[in-house]
Amino acid sequence: MKFLFDSDTWQEIYGSIRKNKLRTGITIVGVLWGIFILVVLLGAARGMENNFKRIFGDFATNSVFLWTQRTDMPFKGFQKGRRFDLTFKDIEVLEKEYSNEIKLLAPRNQTNGTVVKDFKSGDFQVSGDYPVLDRVQKKDLIYGRFLNQNDIKNNSKVCVISEDMYKQLFDKKEVPIGQYVKISNVNYKVVGVYKPSNTIDIDGDTAYIPFTTFQKVYNTSNKVDWMMITANEGVDIKQMEKDILLTLKNLHKVHPEDKRAFGSVNLGDQIDKLMGFLTGMQFLTWFVGIATLIAGVFAIGNILLITVKERTKEIGIRRALGATPISIKRQIVLESVFLTTVAGMLGIIFGGLVLFLLDLLVGGGDDPTLVNPTVNIPIVMLAFSILVILGTLIGLIPAHMATVVKPIEALREE
Repeated sequence: MKFLFDSDTWQEIYGSIRKNKLRTGITIVGVLWGIFILVVLLGAARGMENNFKRIFGDFATNSVFLWTQRTDMPFKGFQKGRRFDLTFKDIEVLEKEYSNEIKLLAPRNQTNGTVVKDFKSGDFQVSGDYPVLDRVQKKDLIYGRFLNQNDIKNNSKVCVISEDMYKQLFDKKEVPIGQYVKISNVNYKVVGVYKPSNTIDIDGDTAYIPFTTFQKVYNTSNKVDWMMITANEGVDIKQMEKDILLTLKNLHKVHPEDKRAFGSVNLGDQIDKLMGFLTGMQFLTWFVGIATLIAGVFAIGNILLITVKERTKEIGIRRALGATPISIKRQIVLESVFLTTVAGMLGIIFGGLVLFLLDLLVGGGDDPTLVNPTVNIPIVMLAFSILVILGTLIGLIPAHMATVVKPIEALREE
């Protein structure tokens, strides 16, 4: 290892690099660009993944939403175009038949209504819900609480409103809890205020009231507008969706092949597609980055081959003066490793700076594009190690070429 601390060794490397400044600079940039691209693309992919997790963060991601539409096929005496509603019988059947698969089931009813407080008013969505909704999508409460089971049991006239509704209907710094608002001419006591989600928000500004209260006020009887179903961990949400739809079609005498009778959105399926896209992007990133690294390393090999050719006479003199083949090989390999190491370190530094700038420019605010675009240190070290190993291996080629020429022939080289 003494040669690593030998000043003559590094003077020779410096002299070789100085003699071919432009060529060496272009080579370093080529290698630098490879690891730079790898770091930036991996960081951007991580930022996108973090953003998707943020968007779906409040939701139970293995969920499916179901509602009814018009039938598209005649069946058992019913004409095409028939309308029908989900009912509590459907809920009971699903909870019984899929007790092992279903974790949460939230039946929902919704309408539009005018919300009034004193002389202030606004038109908002009104939703009849069960407390389980807060488990499917957690509400970020500013004041008070969400609906509870006592509200359902007692048909309580209570409501949970959004922050925007609170700002529109109440005076600044006025405490809303315990006060009353009128929704569609019925008085409700405000028991909670929630902050709208900055991720997926399927409801927008909504006043939540107990499902049983909604039934009585709007005379919906056993009708259910739509339902949100969350599967237990490990359950195939796609297959569960198919099975549930087939069960509902059987209950409502809908043709098994009717694709339009029910509408559904499978959140788990959508997330799987996004995760598949991210996996493909990461694979492409590694492929492009490593290919660029290899191209840069080969460029170093070519530069060293040219350098060896130009230094043939010098190498011959060194051989004639007693320099061993191993010392010459070591010198050229060390130059290759030095160039790849410098290029790799610069690429990592510049890549980190770009990710830092991306985080500042598009990683903040309520609707960021990338969230915390970073690369794990072990991954960076793996890429750097690959680069140094390749630099060492590629340096062996010109090193071998430098030692195969006999000293007498090298001295004749013009």
